[in-house]
Amino acid sequence: MSSNSITEKEGSKDNYYVQTVSMEAQTPIAPQMQPYQRTYANPAPLGMLAYGTVILCSSILTLASKHLGGNSSLVLVFATFYGGISQTLVGMWEMFLGNTFSATVFTTYGGFNLSYGALFLPQIGLASAYSGQEFENAIGIYLAIWTLITFLFCLGAIRTTAPIVITLGFTVCSLTCLSINAFTGIETLATAGGALGLIAAFGAYYGALSLFWTQQTTFSFIRLPPLITAPSNV
Repeated sequence: MSSNSITEKEGSKDNYYVQTVSMEAQTPIAPQMQPYQRTYANPAPLGMLAYGTVILCSSILTLASKHLGGNSSLVLVFATFYGGISQTLVGMWEMFLGNTFSATVFTTYGGFNLSYGALFLPQIGLASAYSGQEFENAIGIYLAIWTLITFLFCLGAIRTTAPIVITLGFTVCSLTCLSINAFTGIETLATAGGALGLIAAFGAYYGALSLFWTQQTTFSFIRLPPLITAPSNV
């Protein structure tokens, strides 16, 4: 056999191959489902509307007390069934959303409105437990305590928005005047407290509407800017 034939056989042997199939073939990866993005509404506008409505009603009745015979029982309806219940619920919702400051303020003022309404309910009997000026002095102490609480809230809100600072700041001034009026009976202080309360109510309404009037609900020329008082890095 010649050397050429041997070379041809070796060449044909080199060209021979076997196709193998991998038994560990990768299975196609199933597409992963995107997590459901749940959205939550902002409860702050409801809380601020309730806050502003209660103080608006209280301030108007204080200014018009002479025409109402000194009877301001109407504010109890707003304070108990709107301000008290709504702000307490808003505080719980804000706590769920992780907003500590808003949760504390709204829940506290929900308790304030409920307790203020309870002061004058005959079923509670607090008003009848005092005689004459004693009840007015007790109201003065009550309002003085809430003045201090509101002042602490105002200090903690300086970096939020101008409407919130205005609302809390003028609430402090209003409660101060009303507290001193309860001790002294000076009518001018009651009038000043009512007027300052109107400004606080305006700030609360502005803050609520700046959050409530959004791009999805109304036109751009109606929407209000939030008026942030300080940048987040200060």
